[in-house]
Amino acid sequence: MREAPADLREKLKRYNQLHVLYGWDDLSAVQRAGLIRQLLEVPWEKVLALGTSGISPVQTINWRELQPASWTLPSTTASERAVGQAALEQGQVAALVVAGGQGTRLGTDQPKGTVSIGPLSGASLFQIHAEKILSLSRRYRRPLLWLIMTSPATDAATREFFDTHGYFGLNRDQVRFFVQGTMPVVCARTRRLLLEAPGQLLLSPNGHGGTLTALAEHGLLEELESRGVEHIFYFQVDNPLVRVCDPGFLGRHILSQAEVSSKVVLKEHPQEKVGIFACHQDRCVLIEYSDLPAEMAQLRDDNGRLRYAAGNPAIHIFRRDFLQRVLSLGELPFHVAHKVASYFDPDTGQKVTAEAPNAWKFEQFIFDVLPHARSWLLMETSRAEEFAPLKNADGPDSLQTVPQAIVALHRHWLLQAGVEVQDWPVEISPLFARDVEELLQRLPPGFRVTGPTYLREEVIR
Repeated sequence: MREAPADLREKLKRYNQLHVLYGWDDLSAVQRAGLIRQLLEVPWEKVLALGTSGISPVQTINWRELQPASWTLPSTTASERAVGQAALEQGQVAALVVAGGQGTRLGTDQPKGTVSIGPLSGASLFQIHAEKILSLSRRYRRPLLWLIMTSPATDAATREFFDTHGYFGLNRDQVRFFVQGTMPVVCARTRRLLLEAPGQLLLSPNGHGGTLTALAEHGLLEELESRGVEHIFYFQVDNPLVRVCDPGFLGRHILSQAEVSSKVVLKEHPQEKVGIFACHQDRCVLIEYSDLPAEMAQLRDDNGRLRYAAGNPAIHIFRRDFLQRVLSLGELPFHVAHKVASYFDPDTGQKVTAEAPNAWKFEQFIFDVLPHARSWLLMETSRAEEFAPLKNADGPDSLQTVPQAIVALHRHWLLQAGVEVQDWPVEISPLFARDVEELLQRLPPGFRVTGPTYLREEVIR
């Protein structure tokens, strides 16, 4: 096939996108087939409409009707914990981690989950989370199913990383990798699709909201239903402090009959870059920090506390049947972001390295399921105990501050257990203890910290 299919050329001409066929004659048969496949998957009307209007779902918010969200306190009851533990014992819970990002801002093109963050162990983010999954599986005598969403850029490397490390002791059949979808990147000036290279569109992951369609397309929602899984615990790979499948949180979620439950961290200041939970027209919504009007972000109540203070650490529990219902209503809306994108320019035949925002990227956000929930629960959690996301190489939320947060939490556990720590750095593997209660049960009699200390499984064998 020397010429591009006539019907495809006609469609590209109609949409003013013939430039994507640049270098067609020099492409191999495999490259041509790949480009045709990419072009057939483009939702043209949606992409070009979004690229022209730049409309974001937040523009439908009536700010005068926005109200602060209310949330429950973090302490849980024995009955709530018992219900959560029973759900884990009966296999009614699966864990899902969003791990599609690369560690570009951390100085690596590898998946972010492979970054070493353990202050003494050097454990990667993936290892820390895997040890939590393994610990839960042992504690409740049932392999906890772990869903790992990757992206086209990270999938192969993630699978290889797990294989190289023997799945960190997990059974291979309790881990499910699945790949999120992508969307074309559009030039903000010309409204033309950008190219990665001749014969290859520039694609961008479709955001963590792509979790829903990816779960459905990979048959995972059906598998969860067949396994009797009723609740999906969702978190992001860059937060090593998250209490995966926290039994108290699970129990409160189940007893409240919520379709979706989310943990809340209180914002530290109005400009903090964290989305906030709020109520709009009797529904729970989440507003990105960049979308909340500055004057609203500054509002305080009579006690001087921020009025919109319910920050989002991206820790959720979804009822499986709720996600299936949301999917039946159609796809989540796309958010339009003005981003920097380097690309291949067919007009010059050269690669262009952009230094300022030049392109529209389209992403779906998982929190856009919230307004569909008929019942929901927000539960406060301590930032020091559960929220230390790894975002940057330096400064806040960085390769320096996150290990410090891990040490601070584990020092706190040891102090609560009556162990004098002094100024020594400490780290506790989830296989040794996932909280202070387990630590109290597993510390050897007379245990002391006399130097840098990494408590791991071998200590008690």
